[in-house]
Amino acid sequence: MIDALRWVSRRGFLASAGSAAAALTAPAKPTVAAIVTEYRLLSHADVIVGRILEGYSSAGVLTAPRTRILSMYTDQVPAKDMSRALASQYGFHIYPTIASALMLDGDRLAVDAVLFVGEHGNYPDNDRGQKMYPRYELFRQIVDVMRQSGRVAPLFSDKHLSYSAEKALEMYRWTRELNIPFMAGSSIPVTIRKPALEIRAGAIIRHAVGLGYGDPDAYGFHTFEALQSMVERRRGAETGIASVEWLEGDAVWRWRDGPGRWSAPLLEAALATGKTRPGRPEQNVAKPVAFLLKYRDGFEAACYMLDGHVSEFEFAATLEHRSAPVATRFVTELPDRKLPHFDALVHVIEEFFVTGRPLYPVERTVLVSAALAKLFESRVKKAPVETPELGISYRAPEHAYFEKASDEGATVPPVQHDIRLRPAR
Repeated sequence: MIDALRWVSRRGFLASAGSAAAALTAPAKPTVAAIVTEYRLLSHADVIVGRILEGYSSAGVLTAPRTRILSMYTDQVPAKDMSRALASQYGFHIYPTIASALMLDGDRLAVDAVLFVGEHGNYPDNDRGQKMYPRYELFRQIVDVMRQSGRVAPLFSDKHLSYSAEKALEMYRWTRELNIPFMAGSSIPVTIRKPALEIRAGAIIRHAVGLGYGDPDAYGFHTFEALQSMVERRRGAETGIASVEWLEGDAVWRWRDGPGRWSAPLLEAALATGKTRPGRPEQNVAKPVAFLLKYRDGFEAACYMLDGHVSEFEFAATLEHRSAPVATRFVTELPDRKLPHFDALVHVIEEFFVTGRPLYPVERTVLVSAALAKLFESRVKKAPVETPELGISYRAPEHAYFEKASDEGATVPPVQHDIRLRPAR
């Protein structure tokens, strides 16, 4: 999921786009402070911030950045750090603290937007198997600057909010308290879908399954949020998650063939959308994991982590009045373009920074972040975990934004949505 290609073509494009005449007529780009855990080749900072510096291919069309990285803070500086050389090349300044990066050594917020990439770096794992990124601690410093400045700016946070449900919910509450325009999340829900499945808002979804691979923490988040981006469109809107359960090993197959037999045809439909290793999942997956999700409105879904059998993210659901499941895969590789999901993500980020309006509700990421943390709690307890604190209710936009495979993939205008955090019952 990381881009090993250094896009020379993008640099050439920007050299042309940055002519003196264009500079005289173009409006000033919104300025961005990038707060990252580390910046090395193949890190999330590289594939996200790098696209804002160099350009990207939204829907396959080479696009000049609409925002400008003005400052940066790096929490760690690895031996092969790239940020210092890039600062010299692109003219941004690296500051020793988050506050100075946001205030440009002044006394109040001095940038138009903040990009927070708290992924990668040398941080410990906890006893549940989660990477303990200091997202909460770094995020708090960003919020503190806005609080002290009496001014807020659009804030985007990459991937899940925290390994702790309590910390994730508190981070969200800070943004609501200060009315900070806030987006977060995975690149997978906004990437190309094959086929281009968009479940109609208000559809009756009976059951749903998400498929993923890799580490259940880092990639489990992608799998879960991709599923959530589809099931949040069901009739009645999202009302939150009532309980979660982690299964692993042979218990996954026993559940599929027993209480979760409803998921078996959906598993097969999802697998049919992409490439799989020959043979059955039981033969190829050494350490299967399943996330069992029970929602507050009675809806049930599951995520299968099938490392060794699949290498893509996939989805399937049963809809009322349809005899066959609907299914799609989320594209992360194309023959002529590497990692289109990061092009899609950077398009979303820049649209947010330019307009101040999110293309999807951040509550999706809040819910998935907290529920994933509770799943790891279930892993340790070896039992279901009730989640009364996850009464997060929101309404998805009428139309979902996701990247198309060609230049026909114009951005769907964001639609206002109703959001509220329900009290625990």
